[in-house]
Amino acid sequence: MNVTRIVPLALSAGLLAACSQGMATMPMADSGQTTTMAMADSAPVTVGGQPMFASKDIVDNAVNSADHTTLVAAVKAAGLVQTLKGPGPFTVFAPTNEAFAKLPGGTVETLLKPENKATLVKILTCHVVAANALSPVIEKMIADDKGTHAVKTVGGCILQAKMAGKQITLTDENGTTAFVTIADVKQSNGVIHVIDTVMLPKK
Repeated sequence: MNVTRIVPLALSAGLLAACSQGMATMPMADSGQTTTMAMADSAPVTVGGQPMFASKDIVDNAVNSADHTTLVAAVKAAGLVQTLKGPGPFTVFAPTNEAFAKLPGGTVETLLKPENKATLVKILTCHVVAANALSPVIEKMIADDKGTHAVKTVGGCILQAKMAGKQITLTDENGTTAFVTIADVKQSNGVIHVIDTVMLPKK
């Protein structure tokens, strides 16, 4: 990936909010045996060693996850904190620290530089859907779409949702596939699905 290529993008909180109003809910599949699913608010799922509370917003939950410190740093560097604390609803496919560590050496450090902010915003918003995309119905949608359901992201990327057995996968425009490892982590302004690989815009 050419991380130094700056992608022209002016994405403000207002634009994200506008997108969220114009997109239908895209529910996500129950990924079965290999995926943890958040259930009742009284028993919040644990992510990165901490409970994720449905009464808190995406950012306030994410900052407590030890597995998402890189993602939180990236969101701050991209200036998307206030956006993701907004009313949404948003669905965030949240790469873990290990997911970011799969990128070529020096990639994250380069992306966090101020001169690469536009590229960072593009990448992060390719993990955001402007809808409350829960899992129970996506399996049927994938089946209805003959095995692959196109997921439109706020960043303009199209991710292909499929099932690998009973587990949800997402494939980016470069052919890289991520597995949803924790589904349906409910937030006050949407939902988080933890993924094990970073999704990138088309090269």
